[in-house]
Amino acid sequence: MNANINQQHMFSNKMIRALLVPIILEQLLNSIMGTADTMMVSNVGSAAISAVSLVDSINILVIQAFSALAAGGAIVCAQYIGQGNKERANESARQVVFIITLISVAVSAFCLIFQKPLLHLIFGAVEADVMRASEIYFFYTALSFPFIAAYDAAASIFRAQENTRDPMLISMVSNVMNIVGNAIMIWGFHMGVAGAALATLISRIFCAVVVLAELRLDRQPIVVRDYLKIRPDWRMIRRILGIGIPSGVENSMFQLGKLAIQSTVSTLGTTAIAAQAMTNILENLNGIGGIGVGIGLMTIVGQCLGADRKDEAVYYIKKLCVIAEIVMAASCVIVFALTKPITILGGMEPESAKMCFHMVMWITIVKPLVWVMSFVPAYGLRAAGDAKFSMITSCCTMWACRFCLCVFLIRVMEFGPMGVWIGMFADWTVRSIIFTWRFHSRKWLEHKVI
Repeated sequence: MNANINQQHMFSNKMIRALLVPIILEQLLNSIMGTADTMMVSNVGSAAISAVSLVDSINILVIQAFSALAAGGAIVCAQYIGQGNKERANESARQVVFIITLISVAVSAFCLIFQKPLLHLIFGAVEADVMRASEIYFFYTALSFPFIAAYDAAASIFRAQENTRDPMLISMVSNVMNIVGNAIMIWGFHMGVAGAALATLISRIFCAVVVLAELRLDRQPIVVRDYLKIRPDWRMIRRILGIGIPSGVENSMFQLGKLAIQSTVSTLGTTAIAAQAMTNILENLNGIGGIGVGIGLMTIVGQCLGADRKDEAVYYIKKLCVIAEIVMAASCVIVFALTKPITILGGMEPESAKMCFHMVMWITIVKPLVWVMSFVPAYGLRAAGDAKFSMITSCCTMWACRFCLCVFLIRVMEFGPMGVWIGMFADWTVRSIIFTWRFHSRKWLEHKVI
């Protein structure tokens, strides 16, 4: 009976598992390696870690924008694959690579040309040694923008055709290269922050070269060759950007909101800052599984709608929300169980550790209740072309709840760092109500991507 049910659907449980597991592992690995990377740089000195932290706030903003543009391309590719139109799927893949590379080269050139004025404008009057280290780190990381963008574009094309294993393996090797490169450059050659940046640049070049080479092979439905011969198809590019730009704005707004909240938390003193920093890391860790499910959902919904099977799109959003809920609950419990050992191993002061534990406890209670419906259906809605609604909703709730409510609770009501998470809980709750309504209204199915 179950076998017959599975045959009626486009994706079997085995296919869903093969799609989601590599994405979740890749997201988890990136997070762990990113933390290890930061810890290694911290050995160089306070100026170096301050510089890396400041510059990464810009880098994350840029990289998330590239990732969103790539996701827009993945949705277009997935819909053509679902439609069975291999020729247009290949052409959309070529345009994704073309437009993201073009944009990333322009952004990289702008950052390199206006490097010093840009850093001074954003960071203001920081200490001279921090600014010098920031300039060095920003130079190398800006050089890497076209390579990370090319990787995002090619990886999104692989995911659109249900191949999540290859991007995971490439990312895994790249992360290990970055860590080993850090060790060699920082401790072996004593290159400091330049060594850390150079290791990042080399690992990103590796990522881009390997994934673009893999995309040329005949073993997958979408094959992209002759990269230098790609010419723009502006009609196709408009489709890609129609989804990618709203998603990019949404991601960028979240990052700007985080920076704005950090400035409020910084007024609370070192104990609260340390507690909030560790809580952020742990909250990011317990949310990775849910994000991975959402990324996979875009491929599934994209292919369903490309095949004009709207009922399947609705079915899989419901099904993957249930999967995400199970993953989220398990992740929250595991991270909560590890919170005390991590604060001890991290050498946190007792007061900071206690504050962190209290905040993680509340996150463990609230997050499984409201997070999934506030984020996972939105991935499916974007895959249907409903990206503007997602962008407007997310920006409004983020600034109203995460920022304004958070600032009010901390600065006026003196809630301390817990005010950040009350604002976050309010954001998740409001988003979950809005996206649940939008999903059940079926208005998102009225959009047409291809």
